[in-house]
Amino acid sequence: MVHILEARDVSKHFGGIGALEDVSFKIRKGAIISIIGPNGAGKTTLFNCLTGIARPDRGAIYFMENEISKLPAHRVTELGIARTFQNIRLFPEMTVIENVMVAQHLRVRYGLLSAIAHNRTFRKKEKDIIEKAFEYVGFVGLENFARTPACNLSYGSQRRLEIARALATEPGLLLLDEPTAGMNAIETMEVMDLIAQIRELGKTIVLIEHDMKLVMGISEWIIVLDHGVKIAEGTAEEVRNDPLVIDAYLGKEAVQ
Repeated sequence: MVHILEARDVSKHFGGIGALEDVSFKIRKGAIISIIGPNGAGKTTLFNCLTGIARPDRGAIYFMENEISKLPAHRVTELGIARTFQNIRLFPEMTVIENVMVAQHLRVRYGLLSAIAHNRTFRKKEKDIIEKAFEYVGFVGLENFARTPACNLSYGSQRRLEIARALATEPGLLLLDEPTAGMNAIETMEVMDLIAQIRELGKTIVLIEHDMKLVMGISEWIIVLDHGVKIAEGTAEEVRNDPLVIDAYLGKEAVQ
């Protein structure tokens, strides 16, 4: 079995308070994984450590067998890990297509002279960026809003744009932090379908999510955190019936 990501005894503290304590797990390449747990369980802190936004105090993180624990966020993205955020972080005054083009520039290289002179090499690469950006915008269903400022999109569409921008960095591993937060049932189902389509592109997907219907319906493996500690992991059926998970998060009514 090929593992794209591995966390080994990852710990992170803030002012003496433990946000993560010796968290270990492996993520299989091509899988859809969910990380669940109550508020304050350490889920977003874990995402921050995986993406270079925060550095673990102890332990190690490996992506494609290379340690990334001490790398800055931009290097982690260059290696092939992208994420969205719980709170939407778009460039609000830029159009949909411009938001995605920004991410595409990560994978494009041309010299300073080409950029200054706007020569044929520069124009060719910019043309490629625009075409690829339109592909990602279309993939998430926003082709009719390509020239619309991001701030004018509906909440659900902004979530889709964030996913398109993350995909435009061409990651192998995509981390989605509460992708359906604030959405109605129909929008949530549409995001579930989109996640399945992303996996068909060959991506590995890890999501933090509170919607248990989505989690249980789409996840091949689930990791459960509580107060910074991994208390369980397994299939949806195993996690649903784990006494520790029921007591800490799901509640008895969720499994009846």
